[in-house]
Amino acid sequence: MTALPAHDRHRPTRVDQIIPSIIEHDAVSNHTFAAQRLLREMGFVSEIYAVIQGPGVEGRVLPIAQFERDNDPSHWVMYQCSIGSQAAQVFASHKGIKLLDYHNITPGHLVERWLPPLGQEIRLGRVQLETLAPIVDYAIADSPFNAGELTALGYAYAEVVSVLIEAGNINAVPDERTLARYAHGGGHNWLFVGQVAPHKAQHDLIMAFACYRELFDHQARLFIVGREMGSAYRSALVRLVRALGLDEWVVMPGSVSMSELAAYYELCDAFVCLSDHEGFCAPIIEAMSRSLLVVAYSVAAVPDTVGDGGVLIDHKEPDYVACVMHALFESPELMARIGDRALAQAKLYTLERSEEAFREAIRRAIALLS
Repeated sequence: MTALPAHDRHRPTRVDQIIPSIIEHDAVSNHTFAAQRLLREMGFVSEIYAVIQGPGVEGRVLPIAQFERDNDPSHWVMYQCSIGSQAAQVFASHKGIKLLDYHNITPGHLVERWLPPLGQEIRLGRVQLETLAPIVDYAIADSPFNAGELTALGYAYAEVVSVLIEAGNINAVPDERTLARYAHGGGHNWLFVGQVAPHKAQHDLIMAFACYRELFDHQARLFIVGREMGSAYRSALVRLVRALGLDEWVVMPGSVSMSELAAYYELCDAFVCLSDHEGFCAPIIEAMSRSLLVVAYSVAAVPDTVGDGGVLIDHKEPDYVACVMHALFESPELMARIGDRALAQAKLYTLERSEEAFREAIRRAIALLS
């Protein structure tokens, strides 16, 4: 750890993080690990404390009970907020400076039919987010949309710092076996990356894809990549695919490695996002960084993320989405121009830029609060 300069001797020596749950291949978890690395590079002692630790994080994360025992008012703590959790209560009880990093909380009505316990956690999270407003000293948020929510709740500071996207998801070498397996499709390939969850609306995506295949491209394929959030919704998607006769044409591999993910990006012609809610959507940036066509339903933070680097649609009836996709695929020159704009937009969210924005936010918090 680097020594603190004399003029920084009043700043904290420790900035820890609290997160409800942490797991590999998850955007908020990846962001938390990246934030820890940056805090340590800035000269702070920094640990991560979690209520739930998923596989793959052993030895990198401490149990939340240990933070409760070590509650030192001279230490700062940052809460990675995206769901309701007892972690918020532990954070609120901390006696020192409190920072909050907001990744958005999905509206409960979008998920509670399929995952009632998750709906309860979401509603708790919304209450906790409002309760924390008076006691949080400094907050950052993934997007202007998220920052607007914090401001509306009365947070004194709500600075936009985009997600620290896992560099491996962008720079990984594509897996050769995955490329070979799906290399010869003959039609256009659609892709969506994200949790298999109701608010991601993969059901709408499947319906739009089915319409596109029926009207325009009988050889098209759809790849839906991501781990499931409960089995009920994924099972419903499987039944929908089977009912539409698309078993051969819709691929849902679940959670994949970085190299496999890179292969799916390379195999596909368009990234199609019909989510009903996104607080940022890091995979959109991953797609744009590859000059991949992005077509996305214009809701929540999606317009902030896409900018002019893709095509935003304001409704998502299956026939409308199908016709939009066909029109784009039929215009290679337009596709190329959109690809150029996508690459330019992605450069606004490079890991280097996001890292510097995070460091600068910490510096401003120190200047304000020390």
